[in-house]
Amino acid sequence: MPGLMIQGTTSDAGKSALVTGLCRALHRRGITVAPFKPQNMALNSAVTADGGEIGRAQAVQARACGLEPTVDMNPVLLKPTSTTASQVIVHGRPVAQLDARGYHAAKAHFMAPVLESYRRLAARFEVVLVEGAGSPAEINLRDHDLANMGFARAADLPVILVGDIERGGVFAQLHGTLALLEPEDRPRVQGLVINRFRGDPSLLESGLRWLEKHHGVPMLGVLPHLGDLPLEAEDSLALERSAARGGELRVVVIRLPRMANHTDLDPLRLHPQVYLELSRPDVPLPPADLIILPGSKNVRADLAFLREQGWDKDLARHLRFGGRVIGICGGLQMLGRAIHDPHGVEGPPGSSPGLGWLDLETTLASEKTLRRVQGRLHLEGEPPLCGYEIHAGESRGPALAHPAATLDGRPDGALDPEGRLLASYCHGLFDHPDALAALLAWSGLRRPRRVDVDQLRESAIDCLADAVERHLNWAHLDALLGL
Repeated sequence: MPGLMIQGTTSDAGKSALVTGLCRALHRRGITVAPFKPQNMALNSAVTADGGEIGRAQAVQARACGLEPTVDMNPVLLKPTSTTASQVIVHGRPVAQLDARGYHAAKAHFMAPVLESYRRLAARFEVVLVEGAGSPAEINLRDHDLANMGFARAADLPVILVGDIERGGVFAQLHGTLALLEPEDRPRVQGLVINRFRGDPSLLESGLRWLEKHHGVPMLGVLPHLGDLPLEAEDSLALERSAARGGELRVVVIRLPRMANHTDLDPLRLHPQVYLELSRPDVPLPPADLIILPGSKNVRADLAFLREQGWDKDLARHLRFGGRVIGICGGLQMLGRAIHDPHGVEGPPGSSPGLGWLDLETTLASEKTLRRVQGRLHLEGEPPLCGYEIHAGESRGPALAHPAATLDGRPDGALDPEGRLLASYCHGLFDHPDALAALLAWSGLRRPRRVDVDQLRESAIDCLADAVERHLNWAHLDALLGL
């Protein structure tokens, strides 16, 4: 089967970015290529055209290939609902709620659907680029491994190992990872890549040669640090690294423990007129023009955390002094009067009082709503809106008689008649440049500039492709890919 697997020495080593760049570079050459990640753990997800759910990074990689994302590109997705449990999604649909020990025991059963998806892609494309998860050196997770060498062995794939020099100790990362691999897996590693280097690569030469000599694995290249590229990331580390920027409009995001789909905030993070700040535990919410309640994978637990921090009182003060609030998905549910979870969809069964600023109640159901949407925002000019819905709840109440938007002919969310609160189930609320401008104007920004985030993301993918074309050994890569 035609494939190459990219594994990393750590989480956030640059696996997703490297796969994205390779996908676009091959696509430019006219080679049919598809991304694949056998097992992903992320609270950022995307909705496929057929209504399935996959990791957001695989949707970005599909875009780099000129493809619509499909559930086969990420057959197993884990969405954490607590520090010890996750919702397990197979082929785009939830199948179980398991704690870490339960999932570890069940992993052997998921290899069949994973290989089924991979074989379908391999039959359609000249190359399948596979992304690992975490690190193959996690020896405690080696039994029935789906994410790294276990899958590489099952699919008989060569592996490239990438290390992140920005973390420090990159030679120790690469050497230690190779040393901890099973003897039969070490020959699979056919190349090493160092990521995020600032400066003159010749300074690394002696270390690179030592690694090659000691392990017999060629160094394929050193990728430069490319700065804060506007790509949708799998976790909130990227958001936290680059949240604060100068700007006229001050926006505070309530950083929830199980914040989901933080890519909703990328357009604000990238807007030159916005100063975006994340709330910090045990610190009152700072002054702001706009406060955002983002999505959550465990709404009742995150609402309890919000109250423990005293942020409900800070929100009340913010509204009392004329500030604006936007609630997205789980944030919409928190703004209502109550959240009911009779079947224990996100945690122990029960009900929780909401913040009570919108006259609506939400009941969680085991059937998840997954769909792409487009429509109009009910603000000045009725700007177009596009995005997707991922939620396990239905909201009802008088507040919904004043919807924030119309999506595919249906009313969506709520817009407070006093103009203080806007709530929507639409992820990607800020993505369309006209909707972004209208929401910033509603929040108090005078003459907001038009920023096309979609265009910025496309340029970022091309930037990654330029880097891998310039800095990697393509003769060796082509040989590995059979090109």
